[in-house]
Amino acid sequence: MAAKEAALVPQKGTRKNQNTQKGALVRIPQAFPDTIAWWGEQYFRLEVTTSSSSQKVQQRDLRLFASYMLEEEGTDKRIAWSPRLSKAFQEHLQGEIVDGKRRRSDRTINRIMAHLKTFAKWIHKLQPFPLGNPMDKIRLQPLGTGLEVERALTASERRKVLDAADMLPQIGGRSKDRNRYRGVERPRHKGYRALRNRAIVYALIETGMRRAAVTKMDVNDVDFRKKTLTVEEKGSVTQSYQISNEGLQAIRDYLEHERPGDDQKWNSPALFLTPSTNPHGDGRLSVQIVNDIWNEVAGLAGVEGKTPHSARHAMGKHIMEKTGNIAAVQRQLGHKNAVYSMQYSRITADELREVINDR
Repeated sequence: MAAKEAALVPQKGTRKNQNTQKGALVRIPQAFPDTIAWWGEQYFRLEVTTSSSSQKVQQRDLRLFASYMLEEEGTDKRIAWSPRLSKAFQEHLQGEIVDGKRRRSDRTINRIMAHLKTFAKWIHKLQPFPLGNPMDKIRLQPLGTGLEVERALTASERRKVLDAADMLPQIGGRSKDRNRYRGVERPRHKGYRALRNRAIVYALIETGMRRAAVTKMDVNDVDFRKKTLTVEEKGSVTQSYQISNEGLQAIRDYLEHERPGDDQKWNSPALFLTPSTNPHGDGRLSVQIVNDIWNEVAGLAGVEGKTPHSARHAMGKHIMEKTGNIAAVQRQLGHKNAVYSMQYSRITADELREVINDR
């Protein structure tokens, strides 16, 4: 293959100079530019699956490094990218001053370096660098308290929300007309699904998945043996979430006792179904319904100002507290960028006040 036609091409079979990436074989051509610019083109063509807006940010970050490399080394050949060059680039970003102020914040610099880490790791798997992965020893800067951590469900709020979810089979969906049903049990609305709503709250809290993922899950995505829920997340990326025994049991209760009746109408692969009394749709829930379910349960629990995403933050914080391992957070929450996982190593303002006063 001529250099001007060089490309990484998905291949079938096994032959020399092939590497496995994301379950598929790709062949590296014998003649190709082997420059950072060329590898960048292949990276976004074959590997990156995030949204177009996210890709634009990643491309901008990689171009920034490529420009720096050309200026410092006079070339962007892959073999010229060394660990020392990566460290020099990080120090260059930290030292840039414009009008007496740093040009970029630590958060922005961490994002740039995290994108480079992912890019370098991908290249190194396919075509190893002479001096090893040039980003392997680069450490991201610790950040201050972030708003995301402040929004996380506290341990107390988590207990209250789960307790409220457990009460749904008794109190959920009851008529609010106390005068009409004075002295007798108020009837439940026909379209109310207590076990479904309970299972959804457990799925959010016990996995940290996004609310949109709840609507995309199918019955076959639940693996009771491995205790995982697998779903297609943002950017068409498949993410497998570990779930607790309690969360798995809540889903099992719904599948056994409530879902079959609705599935007779919808015959849908979706895990969580709308009621059979609903005259519209295809049986699959919307994100707004997930929001409504969460708000109902949070209201019963007396928990204010917290959203389904607060449960995701709580899971990240919980894993960090138990393991101290950023990679564990990244694996459970499916972060492509490690910077997002690092936020859970921060301390919240309330926790800091508690530490200061506990003397």
